[in-house]
Amino acid sequence: MQSPILEYLRRVHADLARLEEGAPYSAGRTDALAAPDDTDAAGDFGIALATVDGYVYEVGATAKEFSLHSISKPLSYGLALTDHGFDAVDAKVDVEPSGEAFHELSFGGAGGRPANAMINAGALAVASLLKGSGGRSAIRRIEEHYSLFAGRPLGSNGRVFRTELANSDRNHGLAYLLSSAGVIDGDPTRALETYLRQCAIQVTCRDLAMMAATLANGGTNPVTGAEALGLDAVERVLSVMMTSGMYDDAGDWVASVGMPAKSGVGGGIIAVLPGQAGLAVYSPPLDRHGNSVRGVATCRRISRDMEMHFVRSARAGQSAIRSSGTIDREPSTTRRTEEAAAALAEHGHRAAVVRLTGDLFFAGTESVVRELSGLPREVEWIIVDVRDVDEISRLATMMLAELRRGLAEQGRALVLVDPDGRLDPAFADGEVPRFATRDRAVAHCEDLLLERYGAAGARPDSVPVVASPALALLGDTDTRRIAALMERHSFADGDVVRRVGQRFGGVFFILSGAVGITAVDADGTRVRLSTLTAGMTFGDLALGDDDRQETTAKAEGRVEVMVLRADAIEDLERDDPALAVQLWRALARDAYFRMDLDARSEAARMRR
Repeated sequence: MQSPILEYLRRVHADLARLEEGAPYSAGRTDALAAPDDTDAAGDFGIALATVDGYVYEVGATAKEFSLHSISKPLSYGLALTDHGFDAVDAKVDVEPSGEAFHELSFGGAGGRPANAMINAGALAVASLLKGSGGRSAIRRIEEHYSLFAGRPLGSNGRVFRTELANSDRNHGLAYLLSSAGVIDGDPTRALETYLRQCAIQVTCRDLAMMAATLANGGTNPVTGAEALGLDAVERVLSVMMTSGMYDDAGDWVASVGMPAKSGVGGGIIAVLPGQAGLAVYSPPLDRHGNSVRGVATCRRISRDMEMHFVRSARAGQSAIRSSGTIDREPSTTRRTEEAAAALAEHGHRAAVVRLTGDLFFAGTESVVRELSGLPREVEWIIVDVRDVDEISRLATMMLAELRRGLAEQGRALVLVDPDGRLDPAFADGEVPRFATRDRAVAHCEDLLLERYGAAGARPDSVPVVASPALALLGDTDTRRIAALMERHSFADGDVVRRVGQRFGGVFFILSGAVGITAVDADGTRVRLSTLTAGMTFGDLALGDDDRQETTAKAEGRVEVMVLRADAIEDLERDDPALAVQLWRALARDAYFRMDLDARSEAARMRR
């Protein structure tokens, strides 16, 4: 099914596509960095969200190429830090917020240093530090560096470069001022050309999302595995992006979005959620700060809805999936008839169990909805176990509610293992079944599977004792003789049928209802062993006087049983030894069959 996250992004895209404020920069304006590549692109709008494991959600115009422009600044800043080290770069460019527009004549800090690498003056100083090496020109090295972030080859557009160069008087002035202060060594025009060529490198919105995800992933591209930037440099780059990446709108950005970000006059914006995801938006119309109108609105909306502000998402993201599998490989402890066991073996793949762990913030929630959305269409019931989840965000409840609606449209359903009701806000109508244990949830899905796919009699509500599978080896006459020796008993919900430590009390044949079998482990913790239903038997079969009941049997709902008491068995052994032998043979066969089922179930659980 379609991911709720993709559905959400499509709604955001549809809502914000209605925004018509702003205009693209055009060639010849004194406050313009450069002309847009395509003035007809004003209506283009794309959103891409890439996770730190390389999965990309995208809607709209995410494949159209445009120029990086100022989004190139943090990438080149990282390359300069790698080439020269922090001290050498800091001597040329400071790390203080300027509070100025991108094209301001920022000049006058200590030693004439530009305030930071995100404004044009700082970017020109950084560009002057980038040199050719190993037979490669400076721009070729920059292209290769950017390509590592994007995970594909990128190149600079000569036409865009020439247009920018023809309309860069202000940047020429900045370059010469920086040269006069000794910030730029060598030819200032060459530094300007390097800067403008890096601004002309062509990318798509999807590329930007992958670049942002690479920064979020500590500098390693999550798809290719290539290191684009060292972790120390990533830390510095993201810090400067947080305080200065949105120029004179930086303070409002940190307060309302709370992610390191960088915009470009080409209409692109990237935002980085460290350890979790990279967000990119492409939409050319710009506001008075030089930022994409739709891009800013999209980042604010997504940060709020998905709780991506750094204060809320401070923990590093990781998959919240502890394990995932179908119930044919990990059945419940409920014992079934042979017919039911066969039906569940054939159809158990139609119900899946997904165990969650950690925190359900953005990254954890994304991994969960991706896993659940990607389950095969044949999976009709999905059990979500949240017992090991530490924190559940509002985003998680919202996305699981969306997921539930999508599943319902396909005739599929969620089942929760949520004893504390932590997901109740997502399912206020109470129509999603909720269980305290995974075993109960799996048994519930097994019952539903048997109702839909089981053979006749695979899940009977009641079984007369003469039809008990445990007595199947006996003939009709012998079965009736054994039944005549039994006593009928009824138990209400919660009644203890047999308690641990009691002496052997006979063999119990369940006519109707369910009986839970529990034991106490070495730590004194009560452990559920199995649930028995109509047609099944239980009872310590040992006859020694010193043997005691090792488990507790408790009624789950109203239960009717027939009991073959210990003294009745002794009478049978004395009066009709041959029939007693046949009885023990039948009971031993049934016990072996149940033991085999239990062993296979436990083996499946251990494999998980």
